[in-house]
Amino acid sequence: MLQRARDDIRAVKERDPAATSTAAVLINYPGLHALWWHRVNHWLWNSGRTGISRFGSQLARWFTGIEIHPGATIGDRFFIDHGSGVVIGETAIIGNDVTLYQGVTLGGTGKETGKRHPTLEDCVVVGVGAAVLGNITIGRGSKVGGGAVVIDDVPPNCTVVGVPGRVVVRSGERVEAIDLHHEDLPDPVVEMFVCLTRRVDKLERRLARDESLSEERGEPPFPFDAAQDEPSPDDEDTACKI
Repeated sequence: MLQRARDDIRAVKERDPAATSTAAVLINYPGLHALWWHRVNHWLWNSGRTGISRFGSQLARWFTGIEIHPGATIGDRFFIDHGSGVVIGETAIIGNDVTLYQGVTLGGTGKETGKRHPTLEDCVVVGVGAAVLGNITIGRGSKVGGGAVVIDDVPPNCTVVGVPGRVVVRSGERVEAIDLHHEDLPDPVVEMFVCLTRRVDKLERRLARDESLSEERGEPPFPFDAAQDEPSPDDEDTACKI
């Protein structure tokens, strides 16, 4: 147990340059506190003391801002950086040397029973605000970008970004070029008005051309049968109502 705690402290110091000393890690890192609380709660959970373990997890959440269900399985050298808002579900499985940043959710989808939370294999990194949802597996050494929503399995050594999450790098090679400038996504209403404006401009140019040809030929621009095209009283009433 003491060796495992030493490994946890060393993992923090290796992955966070702000961790300048063991004392600073022990005092200032809620992710480490939440992990140690979870190990006790997980032991209680597996011993059948589910009530006290759930109460312990809520105490840890109150003190650290990190919610880890006591049923979750977590490996060695697990590191939660900053940690506020992290949620880890009951059937989540986390391997060794995994890193989560603040706001990460390892959650379920719907009201399934059984294994309903994700599995993170060794050396996975999940970025700020990302959500990994459902009974899926994130392969060894993969990275999930900040804000991504992952709902499908991810192969090992991949980088996933976007909503929903898409693999953009596999084993160090780019899979496909994706435009990540989400601020430039089209507005369908604006697009509709642009199309209508272009259509009106085209019709006006055609109308001007027809009028010009009619003037050159000495013809009225819009020949019509006066008797046939004269509006009826019913048409006038309809027009007024409109």
